[in-house]
Amino acid sequence: MKVFITRVIPEAGLKLLRDSGLTVTEWKEKRSLTQSELIENCLEHDALLSVSTKIDADFLNACKHLKVIALNSVGYDNVDVDEATKLNIPIGNTPGVLSKATADTAFLLMLATSRKAFYLHKTIAKGEWGFFEPTTNLGIELTGKTLGVFGLGNIGVEMAKKCIGAYDMKVIYHNRNRNEEAEKTLGAQLVSFEELLAQSDVLSVHTALTADTKDTFNLDVFKKMKPNAIFVNTARGGIHVEEDLKTALKEGIIWGAGLDVTQPEPMASNNELLDMPNVSVLPHIGSATVETRNAMAELAARNIIAGLKGEKLPYPVNPEIYS
Repeated sequence: MKVFITRVIPEAGLKLLRDSGLTVTEWKEKRSLTQSELIENCLEHDALLSVSTKIDADFLNACKHLKVIALNSVGYDNVDVDEATKLNIPIGNTPGVLSKATADTAFLLMLATSRKAFYLHKTIAKGEWGFFEPTTNLGIELTGKTLGVFGLGNIGVEMAKKCIGAYDMKVIYHNRNRNEEAEKTLGAQLVSFEELLAQSDVLSVHTALTADTKDTFNLDVFKKMKPNAIFVNTARGGIHVEEDLKTALKEGIIWGAGLDVTQPEPMASNNELLDMPNVSVLPHIGSATVETRNAMAELAARNIIAGLKGEKLPYPVNPEIYS
């Protein structure tokens, strides 16, 4: 059995695949495959381990021989899951293992934004660290403030724990479903979306990108937030409208923003968000630790191995194909 991998992944995952007797081919060029290249390679393989690759209906129908597709991610908004299910192709992802690392990134962005850290670092590099003025470039403190979580799942819970432990923050959240465990252990309070906007000093996004969540945070929504609020998004760039976010920041509708995800990705180097004092932007590094990336590669490999054995994937996105 042969596995095609669309990027170089950690050895932890490769070893599992090879120890299972599988032949592995990695795409090692530092550019994304074209769809025709992806199809051409997959036609010669039995399974696909996908890293940051669009899996659409055209690809799936061209490669419906694939026994399994494993994603090296939790998110699967770049996959036509419905089409894969019609074709009886199991799709696997890597849930759980990146929660702490991604929450660390959200916490970092919140704190960096609150103190204008990225912007002030740039002033040193530009030789602008000069005359001290006690009333300029002031940040805002986080102690005792309210954290609002949009999507209180595993990552949101980890973010809440950090904010409570470090700054004794009150936690409110908005979910489709109640998180009773978080309410018991963290004192988190379920609120309406309108209440989330009105009460949050920091609003951190931890939901999946779906048709329902796409473009949720637009100008009308930002206008319902506090003028001293910090917006943090480590989920997907498509959940906020970038031009509306720029307007909200420039007009003082909200105080600041911390982004690990943008729309599009990668962000252009001349994007004006990068020069705003109250904005911190990172290049989608939420899961970028040695430990987390190793764990993700291992989960993806386990999905591949199970799929090629004809067994149920340990982490299926479309478990209904087994019904």
